[in-house]
Amino acid sequence: MDLFEYQGKQFFARYGIPVSPGEAVTTVDDAVAAAERIGYPVVVKAQVQVGGRGKAGGIKLAGDAAETRAHATDILGMDIKGHRVEILWIERASDIAEEYYASFTLDRSARKHLGMLSARGGVDIEAVAAEDPDAIAKVWVDPVDGLSREQARAWVEAAELNPAATEGTVDLLGKLYTAYVEGDADLVEINPLILKPTGEVHALDAKVTLDGNSE
Repeated sequence: MDLFEYQGKQFFARYGIPVSPGEAVTTVDDAVAAAERIGYPVVVKAQVQVGGRGKAGGIKLAGDAAETRAHATDILGMDIKGHRVEILWIERASDIAEEYYASFTLDRSARKHLGMLSARGGVDIEAVAAEDPDAIAKVWVDPVDGLSREQARAWVEAAELNPAATEGTVDLLGKLYTAYVEGDADLVEINPLILKPTGEVHALDAKVTLDGNSE
């Protein structure tokens, strides 16, 4: 079962993964009210289970109520690759120094969990894999042993992230692995995972697929 971004962020938050404060809404008036509660600037984000929202005009920055109202009016009802936008996520805007990519999924052939990490986030990871496969650092985690902090640190170093992001990323990856395993997920993906100018590492997006066969 694929979750919407806002559901994925709520899922992440349960495991201590840093996410931006936000509210899911279905009307323009509720979008404006949510933005007022959250505090400007905010990002108005279409909630659809497909990529390419930004290019389609489904993600907009708003600095005040008038901009929020205009963006919410434009985005609600929008068609993005055959998906009609019926839910908006209103989120506090984040300052971004760098964008990374992180994910866990199951490598069935190896019977291990596969983690992927890249310093090239915020773009289509399939394109990165095709153009520069060495830009993606991979780690295989034995389900019995789990992800150790030492393994996570070596993984982060292999991905050549900014050293300022090392500690925060190691900590976050441990939580992401826990969410993946304990949450019975088939996939957890953060793209982008951001480094803020203040040095914090933060999940700016969330893609989560839950195992439909889990109890």
